[in-house]
Amino acid sequence: MKGILRNNRGMALILTILVISLIVALTLQFNASMRSDLQATANLRDGVKIGYIAKSGFNYALGVLSVDSAEEDVDSLHDTWADAKAMSENAASLFDEGRIEVRISDHSARIQVNRIVGENGEYNAVQKGLLTRFLNSPAFGLSPEDVDNIVDAMKDWIDGNSEVTRFGAEDTYYQTLEKPYPCKNAPLEFIEELLLIRGITKDLFYGTEERPGISRYLSTYGDGKINVNNADPLILRALSDDMDDGMVKEMISYREDKESDLSDPAWYKMLPGMGDVNISDELVTTSSTYFEVTSEGFRDNMAKRISGIVKRIEGELDTLSWKVE
Repeated sequence: MKGILRNNRGMALILTILVISLIVALTLQFNASMRSDLQATANLRDGVKIGYIAKSGFNYALGVLSVDSAEEDVDSLHDTWADAKAMSENAASLFDEGRIEVRISDHSARIQVNRIVGENGEYNAVQKGLLTRFLNSPAFGLSPEDVDNIVDAMKDWIDGNSEVTRFGAEDTYYQTLEKPYPCKNAPLEFIEELLLIRGITKDLFYGTEERPGISRYLSTYGDGKINVNNADPLILRALSDDMDDGMVKEMISYREDKESDLSDPAWYKMLPGMGDVNISDELVTTSSTYFEVTSEGFRDNMAKRISGIVKRIEGELDTLSWKVE
């Protein structure tokens, strides 16, 4: 009997230890779960705050664009909307927590690729010449043959017919790919669609360490006119066969001077040696209609970015696209 009693006492001790161990394990698991839930709740709360910060920055940028339009018709890099640092600092002053970065990019200062095709489905000669000169820039390292192939392929992608343009590409090419897809035969909606067009590689589109990507200079929005006050030097160089690098530098220097008159699209003709430069009136303007607004909110190690394309006409703003990252 004494042996049985001792055995029972031993079993009871083991069971007690097991129960206590189980309770401890469950408690630790519960605590870990609670901490995880609390952290998730805190992250959700901070995410919501950052989202509102980013949205506020976006709306602030819209307000700046609206005020700018009311003050003057001419747009240049001297305008408030073009100063990303000042924009971000002014927007950040609205919040006690977190920080914000706001940037506005002028899409009316870019080459508007859809305009290479006219209403009749044929090339717009002026726009084709602009795009061809741009792609022939030494910065991109393309041969003249490569450029002709790409421009023709872009035309075939945009026009409404299935006829192959010289060195272009239609369904007869795209449907034979390993992962086939149809030729769009319609204007591009997003610039990333260029990656679907024959000859446009990721390196050409996004750039490499050695070369810039073409995407930063192109847009799917606009009437074909480029704001000469804000255009990148590579685009200025492509405006005419008469342009050279020295003329581009003169233009950049002139428009950087806050005392310069940038209201007339032909202001470049006043510069030394540029009186006879011929740039089509179809290509240049000094006002901008399409802008890309990017607002990024930060808090601790979290961030949220909102970007969108905005159309501005006579002070009225219309958001054409919207993306949250």
